[in-house]
Amino acid sequence: MDFATIVFWLAVLGLLVYIVSIYNTLVTLKNRYLNAFSQIEVQLKRRYDLIPNLVETAKSYMTHERETLETATNARNNAATILQAIADGNVSGSKLAQLASAEGNLRGALGKFSVTMEAYPELKANENMMQLH
Repeated sequence: MDFATIVFWLAVLGLLVYIVSIYNTLVTLKNRYLNAFSQIEVQLKRRYDLIPNLVETAKSYMTHERETLETATNARNNAATILQAIADGNVSGSKLAQLASAEGNLRGALGKFSVTMEAYPELKANENMMQLH
């Protein structure tokens, strides 16, 4: 073998190592992304699972605030539905935007709920409500 052939094969070997390195980096980044989204999904599901407890505790105190409760429940169900669609593998920019919008609606509904709690001191003083707030 002459010098040119050795240099050629070393260049080919270097290129293969570089390609494998890029591939491994991409796989690692994809796994990090999936893990990060899974962590977000777990926290969002936990949040969604706590909302029915909040609603049940408040129902005994706020029968006249039905609209606020319905808004919070509907916002929670909408956000949970979108999150489930994303968790099923339908991850896209539009779905993430829908999830962000649904989260904003849920945040607004829970904000109204907090204002209602402030307006009713007997509700605020309840130990269960203080734990949920």
